[in-house]
Amino acid sequence: MLDWDDLRFFLAIARLRSLSAAARELRVTQSTVGRRLASLESALGSRLLHRTPEGYVPTLAGEAIIGQAERVEAEVRAVERTVGGRDAQLEGVVRVTAVDTLASHVLVPCFAALQAGSPEVALELVADVRHLSLSMREADIAVRLAPFEGHDLVVRRIGALAYGLYASPAYLERYGEPDFAAGCAGHRLVTGLDGASAPQLAGWLTEIAPRATVALRTDSPEAQLQASLRGAGIASLARLRGDSAGAQLRRLAPP
Repeated sequence: MLDWDDLRFFLAIARLRSLSAAARELRVTQSTVGRRLASLESALGSRLLHRTPEGYVPTLAGEAIIGQAERVEAEVRAVERTVGGRDAQLEGVVRVTAVDTLASHVLVPCFAALQAGSPEVALELVADVRHLSLSMREADIAVRLAPFEGHDLVVRRIGALAYGLYASPAYLERYGEPDFAAGCAGHRLVTGLDGASAPQLAGWLTEIAPRATVALRTDSPEAQLQASLRGAGIASLARLRGDSAGAQLRRLAPP
């Protein structure tokens, strides 16, 4: 009888094209991944993946079953969620992932209030820009700044995060007030990296100040804050962080 758990290993290799990458995602050894693939191919009597210099690619037989294997995966996850949802006890370990700004300044105060009423809940908080997989149970809940994609996820919008433009008094004394109508010539910017948690903010800042020089790009909101505090340039910061800096930063009026 086909062991449908072997399909997980097949899908991981097909998606990541590497035994070692699949092993890291599934948290097993590389030899286990290879053994489970061999078990599946033996049970089906057909080669499913072919090793090439660019990595593993599906054979014709492998291509034929990928869609079915993905549906099996989705149904198994649905069973887990259905059974898990029947448990009315507020206890156990819940793993949450979010970017550091949300983790430190929004979620931690909420967690403290939650545990005051539900002390049996143990929380694990992973502050990381990487998108951990909910389907693979790398995390139970993810709070992100961009919309989720995935047919097997329950998605809710829980709020909005306000942003503002900030610069230190020392920076403004040295470089003057930014003239957005003139493209902020002679000014310096601290921006995010493309592909960061909110890449649209990096693009927005450079669009409204096209004649300014980008002094620093970083995917760390905390690094952007520290750079702007030290006069490195104008930064777009979450207001919950920028406003809390008090007199050390001045919020600028955007165009």
